[in-house]
Amino acid sequence: MMHLNLKHPLVLPGHQGNGGVGSSPAPAAGARRVGASSSASRRHVMPRISCSATEEIGGAVSAATVEKMLTVKATVEASPAIGQMYAARGLDDIGDLLGKTLLLELVSSELDPKTGLEKERVTAFAHRTLVEGRYEAEFQVPASFGPVGAVLVENEHHRETFIREIKLVTGGDAVTFDCNSWVHSKFDNPEKRVFFTLKSFLPSETPKGLEELRKKDLQTLRGDGRGERKAFERVYDYDVYNDLGDPDRNPAHQRPVLGGSAEYPYPRRCRTGRARASKDPRTERRDGHVYVPRDEWFSEVKQLTFGATTLRSGLHALLPMLRPMLTEKELRFPHFPAIDDLYSDGLLLPPETGFAAIGTVVPRMVKMVEDTTDHVLRFEVPGMVERDRFSWFRDEEFARQTLAGLNPVCIQLLTEFPIRSKLDPAVYGPAESAITREVLEKQMGGNLTVEEALVARQLFILDYHDVFLPYVHRVREQQAATLYGSRTVFFLTDLGTLMPLAIELTRPASPASKQPQWKRVFTHGPDATDAWLWKLAKAHVLTHDTGYHQLVSHWLRTHCCVEPYIIAANRQLSRLHPVYRLLHPHFRYTMEINALARESLINADGIIEQAFWPGRYSMELSSAAYGATWRFDMEALPNDLVRRGLAVRRGGDDGELELTIKDYPYAHDGLLVWDSIRRWAADYVGVYYKSDEAVAGDPELQAFWEEVRTVGHADKKDEPWWPVLDTRRRLVETLTTIMWVTSGHHSAVNFGQYHYGGYFPNRPTTIRKKMPVEESRDDEMRRFMAQPEATLLDMLPTQMQAITVMTTLDILSAHSPDEEYMGEHAEPAWQAEPMVKAAFEKFAGRMKEIEGIVDECNINPELRNRCGAGIVPYELLKPFSKPGVTGRGIPNSISI
Repeated sequence: MMHLNLKHPLVLPGHQGNGGVGSSPAPAAGARRVGASSSASRRHVMPRISCSATEEIGGAVSAATVEKMLTVKATVEASPAIGQMYAARGLDDIGDLLGKTLLLELVSSELDPKTGLEKERVTAFAHRTLVEGRYEAEFQVPASFGPVGAVLVENEHHRETFIREIKLVTGGDAVTFDCNSWVHSKFDNPEKRVFFTLKSFLPSETPKGLEELRKKDLQTLRGDGRGERKAFERVYDYDVYNDLGDPDRNPAHQRPVLGGSAEYPYPRRCRTGRARASKDPRTERRDGHVYVPRDEWFSEVKQLTFGATTLRSGLHALLPMLRPMLTEKELRFPHFPAIDDLYSDGLLLPPETGFAAIGTVVPRMVKMVEDTTDHVLRFEVPGMVERDRFSWFRDEEFARQTLAGLNPVCIQLLTEFPIRSKLDPAVYGPAESAITREVLEKQMGGNLTVEEALVARQLFILDYHDVFLPYVHRVREQQAATLYGSRTVFFLTDLGTLMPLAIELTRPASPASKQPQWKRVFTHGPDATDAWLWKLAKAHVLTHDTGYHQLVSHWLRTHCCVEPYIIAANRQLSRLHPVYRLLHPHFRYTMEINALARESLINADGIIEQAFWPGRYSMELSSAAYGATWRFDMEALPNDLVRRGLAVRRGGDDGELELTIKDYPYAHDGLLVWDSIRRWAADYVGVYYKSDEAVAGDPELQAFWEEVRTVGHADKKDEPWWPVLDTRRRLVETLTTIMWVTSGHHSAVNFGQYHYGGYFPNRPTTIRKKMPVEESRDDEMRRFMAQPEATLLDMLPTQMQAITVMTTLDILSAHSPDEEYMGEHAEPAWQAEPMVKAAFEKFAGRMKEIEGIVDECNINPELRNRCGAGIVPYELLKPFSKPGVTGRGIPNSISI
């Protein structure tokens, strides 16, 4: 540890981290004793003193050693929660006047050389000053105290306090602890909080005076796995997804438990410990707020701009108020101009709607009508419609969005023909696709055979056949909902763009109704009937893509699968661990947004079930996709591209990656971001791990990864593809994958939701009617032939569904004012280590370079998938953004 030389003492670095362990009752101010623990910090100056003096006795000099004391002043910057600003203020004000506010304890990094035990801690009370939220303390520190390795904090208030920083000053030098953490009241829990030094240590390098504190802190964070968690706690533990249903309130809201079974495999979520439902002991009651550890809650800024106010209260208040205005819940839009009116005229809000409250929730949408006192709910025009209001109707845009739209992670190279299902034909019907060689060759203009196109890597497929076919009949049992399995084949043109060739829709055989399998291929034919049937088939495929995007590409692969990493990191990696400090910015707010999703989005009769086609089967389908497709190693962008045939490696595993489609905006920009993250991770790992043996021999790191695999993703714990963290290279690859998923991948599938889905015909979330040509549909066919546009409108979401989704997507697409973007801010612990600081500065520079590269690509007319008449530039992987709905920006974490 670094020491700063003062006149008498040495000034030592401070601390960062989070924790809490048991301790004895608080001593009087200035007393010394051995005590307990604490949490997150920056950098602090603390004295180390060793002085001797001589005394003259009767003219003789006696060597009596006198230990000097150093005066150290501490300043604490703190604030209560906004909602608690005046709660219990009277008692706390009295405590402040008496000086009983925050008790601080300084912990030495060294053991007592005489006893081999922890040195006595130095304590003092911090007193409130005239500056709001500022407290000051004064310590008398022995000269032999040594480097300060941690500061313990006991909150004497009756309410929790947010501590931003603690600054220690002595001899003109200062060190600051950047805490940024909630400290609970001692009346809630007597355990103190610990804030460790900013200097990171592998377990084997931990200063002797901090070893026990490091272990105790992790024990506190793990908890004992019993009881219901309290709001002020910081315990991280696992549970299955057994809180989505609510059978006690409504038997129709019974939902299967996801995770812990072969039938419904799923990642684990944070344990809350709530009581079980009386009507289903496997299900957790949905009473009260969903617990997440206190430091995982949204910041005050984010709570005021999003969070609980918006999803939990806002939508639940807004939508019931709108229902009477729409006459009928199932009312469809009468014509397309009525859809356009949502962006021009809006919906008039009567005074009883409470538009003032709604305006605080969705301020972009509530507008004052000019020259009146009336308010309307008026939606912003999405980017793609603003540029070209007819783009959603064209085949070129339909194909382009598979590469540069909201879900660019599902398109695959077609490698085998004929196309065959892997499902049991005895259950679902014949396995071979109805897309024949003749159909494809005719659509390719007769210039290529299918075999030639396969060899040239010019055929691609969007395949939602096998994953959806088992759900077709169950979805159709729901009111106003239908489903097919689908396959869409595309052709790569000489211009580098995709052209859709054929769509296959399949209804499986139904033993219950004795229906045989039905399937049909649709192409953009030369007459009006075929052209309109093609448009209806496209609407079905877009709905399939939208549902899969929301439930798998977005929720499952980012939010859901990342939560076990967060829990394991907090349970097994000390705040002193360099890997914890690298990953921590990538985990900010994710547990809170996931808890909100379980409350309002993915729960029984939540927004997803109300407005998306899988309905009550939404999360069950997500579980099926997890079991069939999710692999940690394939979450690495290069591996995913190779698996889908969208890239090949030239020169072996370490060779250069070559894109199959050169103008693939998601892949091109994503690989720039991936490589930048990988280089940053490699530089960082190189600072702390000097050998592969150091990686393999790190007990905290190995425990973290073991718990991710065997507990957090327990239903896949025996899969052979899990990486083994036995080398620096594998550690870098693993860390890069986690950081990519939480940043780049999530940004690519989240922040364009309103731009692409805000005009819902472009990405309908549900289709309510079958294709009119499905057997025994003569009446529908006659209506279709007379007025095909009316058939399309009948198929699209209702007014209520559309407004629900549009409002939700506007909220979910927005950046908070306190968003932290990749490469924007260095963590205090990174700044404290010169080599890490230099590595981060290089990383930050690369992210700024990527901004410029993306801008250049978006104005290059040769790149037709991102530049052209009316085309929305691809900016979802452009690193930085301002607040709001911008369609760009890569935050560090999954924070919305």
